[in-house]
Amino acid sequence: MKLFKTSEGNIVFYNGHSYSLRETDWDTLLNNEQLYTELLKQCTADNRLPFSEEELNNSAHPPIKSQEVWAAGVTYFRSKTARMEESKESGGSTFYDKVYDAERPELFFKSAAERVRGPFQSVRIRQDSTWSVPEPELTIVLTRSQKLIGYTIGNDMSARDIEGENPLYLPQAKSTEIPNVIKENHVT
Repeated sequence: MKLFKTSEGNIVFYNGHSYSLRETDWDTLLNNEQLYTELLKQCTADNRLPFSEEELNNSAHPPIKSQEVWAAGVTYFRSKTARMEESKESGGSTFYDKVYDAERPELFFKSAAERVRGPFQSVRIRQDSTWSVPEPELTIVLTRSQKLIGYTIGNDMSARDIEGENPLYLPQAKSTEIPNVIKENHVT
């Protein structure tokens, strides 16, 4: 099941068909802890729409309204070793070793909703960076009470050269005018 925010309204794609949803407010929709069950109830012939999955993918808006985007860093071993290598010259390589094995995870605020871009929309890259890369990310969708209701793919833009200069520059390396791209939600 996929949930799309579009100009036509909120649409669910399920078993090869698209369906309109009664709930028009995105925030209300994403704070429904029984979202999957509620969406299933609305997948009826009366609500069927003529849109294909490809059409929905091509016209989707970022699946966010007023939510915040938070990120977790250094979440797997290969990331840790790559970041340690990149920051070796600056003397900051041990920071990543400490983050990877710390009791408290590296969580940081990434973006407000209005700065998120959707599929096929342009992103900006820092002008003071010579090595900016997109980093595909697993993006989870939580309700206000932190219940996992879905997931999608995010594309986090990072200035790796700035981060490598000094690990304390991480907030600057992750800050661009338009920092990340998020696709449709997959509802669990």
